Amino acid sequence: MKRLSFVFGLLLLAVYAFGQSKKPNIILILADDLGYGDLSAYGQEKFSTPNIDRIAAKGMLFTDFYAGAPVCAPSRAALLQGQHTGHTYIRGNKEIQPEGQEPLAADVQTFAQLLQQAGYRTGAFGKWGLGMVGTTGDPLNKGFDEFYGYNCQRQSHRYYPTHLWDNDKRIPMQGNDLTNRVVYVPDSIQAKTLTFIHTYKDGPYFLFVPTVLPHAELIVPAGEELAMFAGKFPEKPFKGSDYGPNAGPGYTSQRQPRATFAAMMTLLDIHVGQILDALEEEGVLENTVVIFTSDNGSHLEGGADPDFFKSSGPFRGNKRDVYEGGVRVPMLVQWPASIEAGSKSRHVSAFWDIAPTLLEIAGAKKLDKTDGISFLPALKGKENQRNHDYLYWEFHEQGGKQGIRMGDYKAIRLKAKDNPDAPIAIYHLPTDINEQHNIADKHPELVEKAKKIMTEARTESALFPFQ
Repeated sequence: MKRLSFVFGLLLLAVYAFGQSKKPNIILILADDLGYGDLSAYGQEKFSTPNIDRIAAKGMLFTDFYAGAPVCAPSRAALLQGQHTGHTYIRGNKEIQPEGQEPLAADVQTFAQLLQQAGYRTGAFGKWGLGMVGTTGDPLNKGFDEFYGYNCQRQSHRYYPTHLWDNDKRIPMQGNDLTNRVVYVPDSIQAKTLTFIHTYKDGPYFLFVPTVLPHAELIVPAGEELAMFAGKFPEKPFKGSDYGPNAGPGYTSQRQPRATFAAMMTLLDIHVGQILDALEEEGVLENTVVIFTSDNGSHLEGGADPDFFKSSGPFRGNKRDVYEGGVRVPMLVQWPASIEAGSKSRHVSAFWDIAPTLLEIAGAKKLDKTDGISFLPALKGKENQRNHDYLYWEFHEQGGKQGIRMGDYKAIRLKAKDNPDAPIAIYHLPTDINEQHNIADKHPELVEKAKKIMTEARTESALFPFQ
C-alpha cells in the first residue's frame, strides 16, 4: 500500500512538472481605437468593463505603455515586426483598390512566424489591414495558420459588411447588402475565436484577436447592451452615410452615439469575458498569457465623443496625435502561473516590446531585427528589467509628426514633412501630463537631444518618405 502511495505521489509530481514546463498558450487581444480612459480599471466611470478588469485583478496593469503609432496599420506593423515606425515597413495607412492595404513585404519577419516555427498553432481573428489575400502581406504568409475576419481595414468601417475572409476564401455575409443588416460580424468573429480555443485546447497556441470594437461606425444590434444605456446620456445625433442603395464607405448615422459607444464597449467586455471563461472551461487559464491593449488612442469618427467619456484619461490628444492621448494606451497582462495578481508596473514600454517578450516566454528564436526589449522581468516582478533610452514615433499624415518619450520628457515636432527643421516642443510629463507647457526654451540641451534622436532613430522609406 505504501509503495502504491509512493508511485502515485511520483505520478502527481510528474504531472505537475509537465504542466509547469509546458509552453504557455498566448492570447493577444487588440482593441481598435480604445483610449487610455475607456476601461474602468483605468478610471472610466460612465460604463464599466468588469471582464477586462478581471485581467488586471489576476495580473498586471501597465501605466506607461504605448501603441506603435497613432493609427491602425503602422501600429499593427510595429506590433508584429517588433520595431518602431522609424524602421517598420508600413508607416502609414496606404490603401490598395479595390480592397486591402499596402502589404508587408516578403522579407518582413513577424514574431508570429517565429512562434509558428516554435510549434505554436497560430490564429488571427478580427481586422488585419497589412496585406490583401494572396499578397506578401496575407496573414497566412506572415505566421498565421488561420485567419477569419476583415482583411481590409477600410471594409471594417461597416459592422454589417457584405463579406469577410476565411483564410483565402471570400465568405458572403448572408443578408448583408449595405441596405439590409442581418449579420453583425463582431459576433461571427467571436464565435471563430472561441472555436479556436476549444479546438486547440491542448496547445500551445498563439491567438491574435484584433477586434474591430469599439472602432466607428457606432452601431450595435438592438438588445440588452444598448438597452442598458438608452436615454442615460444627453445625445448629439450624428449624420453619416446610411445603409441603403447608395451607401458609401463612411459611417452610418446614429441618433444615440453616446449610448451606442457605451454599448459597444460593453459588448467588447462581454467578448473578453467569454474568452476568459473558455480558458477556465478548458482548464488552461493558469498557464495562458492573456494580453489586452489597444492599437492607438480614442477616435473622433462616426459621432464618437471621447471628451464626454474622458476616453483619453488625463492626456492631451486622440487618434492621429503623437501627444499622449494618441499613443499611450491601456495594457493588462495576466499569466497566473507567473504574474502576481493585482500588480502594477510603471515600466515604460511599447508595442515593439511585445514581440521579444512573447518570444522569450515561448522559448522561440529571436527576431533578426528589433527595437524592442523584453519586459518579462517586469511581468515577474524582477528588478533587472532593462529600460529604453527613448521611444520613437513618426506619423505620415497631417504634415508629418514625430514624437519621443525620453525618460520623464516628451518631445514633439509637428509639420515635420513640410519643414524638417520645424520647432521641437518639450514637455515634462510628471508635472505636465496634459502636455500644455512647452519648456523647450528653458532646455535647449533636450531640444538638441531630441533633434538627434529624430534623425538617427529612423531610416528613410521609399514607400513612406518623410524628408
